[in-house]
Amino acid sequence: MTERAETLYDAIGGIDALRRLSGTFYDGVLADPLLSPVFANFTRTHVEHVAVWLAEIFGGPARFTAELGGHQALLRAHLGLSISEEQRNRWMELMAAAVDKELPEEELLRRQVLEYFDWGTRIARDVSAGPVDEDLGDPGPTPRWGWDGLM
Repeated sequence: MTERAETLYDAIGGIDALRRLSGTFYDGVLADPLLSPVFANFTRTHVEHVAVWLAEIFGGPARFTAELGGHQALLRAHLGLSISEEQRNRWMELMAAAVDKELPEEELLRRQVLEYFDWGTRIARDVSAGPVDEDLGDPGPTPRWGWDGLM
């Protein structure tokens, strides 16, 4: 039996794997008629920012917090988007397809990654209902997600 990596970040394959995952996912999103309107202001730097966020979430370097504004910035980016449950479900379908294509074929790894996305997209949907200038208060530090879920 092979030894399990300490973090999901390591098991995924690090930042390069997360860049591939993010790129594959957003290629699908931008071609999707239900989701592309949510990403009307999309730039390719978004792919890198998402990879850096996921790296931190899954136990890698805390660059999103250090360089990109941390948890507060991520939540604020969703304000005013009015994400519907239908859009959230489609987002999950496209992410599941990207996970199948880009991540190692390890059932527990893929399940934990998708459980994080399910958890995170529910928060994004809820936050997106607020106006762009809403005061979110202090959401606390960037969450971490491991082999047993939220840490």
